[in-house]
Amino acid sequence: GKVTAGNRGEAFVMARFATFTVGSQVIVIPENLDYQRPEFPPKNYIDELVAEKMHKLRILPSDLCTDEEFLRRATIDITGTLPTEDEFRAFIENKSPDKRDKTIDSLLNRKEFTEVWVMKFAELLQISTNANNQVSYKATLLYYNWLQERIANNVPFNKIVQELLSSTGGTFSNPSTNYYQIERDTLKVSENVAQVFMGMRLQCAQCHNHPFDRWTMDDYYSFAAFFSQVGRKRAQDPREVIVYNSSNGDMKHPVGGKVMEPVFLGAAKPEIKPGQDRREILGEWMASPDNPFFSRNLANIVWSHFFGIGIIDPVDDVRISNPASNPELLNSLADRFTQYNYDFKRLVRDICTSRTYQLSTKVNTSNEGDTKNFSHALSRRMRAEVLLDSISQITETKNKFRGLPVGARAVQIADGNVSNYFLRTFGRAERKTVCSCEVKMEPNLGQALHLINGDATGNRIVSGKVVANMISEGKTTEQIIDSLYIRAFGRKPTKTEKSQLLAQIDTDPKKLKQDLEDVFWALLNAKEFMFNH
Repeated sequence: GKVTAGNRGEAFVMARFATFTVGSQVIVIPENLDYQRPEFPPKNYIDELVAEKMHKLRILPSDLCTDEEFLRRATIDITGTLPTEDEFRAFIENKSPDKRDKTIDSLLNRKEFTEVWVMKFAELLQISTNANNQVSYKATLLYYNWLQERIANNVPFNKIVQELLSSTGGTFSNPSTNYYQIERDTLKVSENVAQVFMGMRLQCAQCHNHPFDRWTMDDYYSFAAFFSQVGRKRAQDPREVIVYNSSNGDMKHPVGGKVMEPVFLGAAKPEIKPGQDRREILGEWMASPDNPFFSRNLANIVWSHFFGIGIIDPVDDVRISNPASNPELLNSLADRFTQYNYDFKRLVRDICTSRTYQLSTKVNTSNEGDTKNFSHALSRRMRAEVLLDSISQITETKNKFRGLPVGARAVQIADGNVSNYFLRTFGRAERKTVCSCEVKMEPNLGQALHLINGDATGNRIVSGKVVANMISEGKTTEQIIDSLYIRAFGRKPTKTEKSQLLAQIDTDPKKLKQDLEDVFWALLNAKEFMFNH
C-alpha cells in the first residue's frame, strides 16, 4: 500500500505475513532546507553517533548547559541528591577545563550512587513483603541487602543475574531465592525474566502468536519450560521457604498438549542433561555475549535514567514494531557494556561525560519538536523518593520509615510496601509488577495541592529553622536569598529576581523571618525546583 509522509521527521513502516514481521525506518526532510552541518568536538562515541543521527534528520543540537545546570542535573541523576552550597560554590569558582569530568567521577564514588541503583533494580525485582506468597519482612530485608551488597561491591551485572536465576536454598540463608518466592506462577516468572532482563513483553504470545513481534506460542512455552521444575518446600523456620531444582515437571502447550522442551528466545535449543537445573543453563546464556538482548536492554535502562526517555521507549517493550530511535547508538552502548564486563558504573561515566548529556533544555527552531533523538535535554520531574529527599535535605528535616533510622533517605526503603502519603502522591512504584510504567513521573493537581497545603513544605520550613538559623548567624537578607536559591534551584537569583524580592521583604525584624520563610516556600513550590533540567 501507499504511505503518505508528513513534512519532516522519521517514521517506522512495518509489514507482516504469517509469523514474519519486518520493519523499516523512513526519514523525511523538507525540500531545499537551509542546513549546514555543525562542527563541534565530540567527547566520545556517544556524541559521534547522536550527531550522525541528527545530521540525517538535519537537526541542529542545542548549546551546552551552564555550569549551574550541569552540576544540579548530574548530582540529581547520579546520586539522587541536590548539590550543597559548598559544592555549588567550589564548582562555580573552579576554572579547570575538566571540572565536569572530575565532578562526575566524584559523584560516581559516593554511596548515594549505589543507593539510587539499588532502588531502581529493587523495583524491577519487586522487592517487597508479600502476604499471599508469604514473603516476610525479614526475607524482604535480606533480599534487599543481598542486592545492595552486590551493587555496592560493583559485582558485574551478568554475575548478579546469573546468581539470581539459578538460586537455590532458603529464602533466609540464600536471599536471592526470594526471586522465586515473590512470584510463584511459572508462566509469570518467565514473562518477568524476559521483560526485566531482555526488555520483552511476551504476554501476548501466551494465547496466540504475537501480532506485532516475532514471538510465537511455541517460543513462549519453550521459554517458560526453563522454570517448570522450580520446587519449593518449607524450612524448619515456618517463615522460610526452600527453593530447589525438583528435576521433574513439564511445560505443555495448551493447544494439543505437546511437552515443550526449553529453548532460548531467538536462539538455539540448549543441551540439558537429565536432572540438570534448567535455570543454570538459562542464566549462563541470559547474561552472556551470546544473548544480544541482555546488554542492549541494560544499556537502554541506564540511558533512559539519564535522559528521561529510552533509545527504545518504553524500555521494557522491545519489539520489531517499537524500534530503537538510534540503533547504532544502542548497539555501541551494548558492546561497551559487554567490553566493560557488565560494569554499569563505567557505562554511566560514558553517558554523563558526553556532550549529548550536557546539552541545554533550550531548543532551537530545528529541534523544538524533537523528543527522541537527544538533540536537547528534556526537563524531567524528580521521582517521588528523590523529591522527598531533596525537600528534607534543603529544609534540614528528617523522615522516619519502617526499618530505617530517623533521617534515612526515601531511596533507601527496602520494602516496596513501606510508603507514605507524599511518596504515593508523587508516583512511587508499588513493586506489584515489573513494568517500568509503575514509576509515575507526570505532574498532577494532587501533587501541587500537597506541596502548597501539606506538611511537606510549610511545616518543614518552620521546623528545620534554616531561615531562623541564618538570621541568627547575622547573614544579610541578600545573603539569605542567595542561599535559598542555591539550595532549591542550584543557582543564584537573577538581578531582577533579587531586586523584586528585596522590595517586598519587610525590614522589620519581627516580620523578616516570616517573609524569608515565605520566599523559601515559594521556591519549593516552583516548577524549577521540582524538575531536573
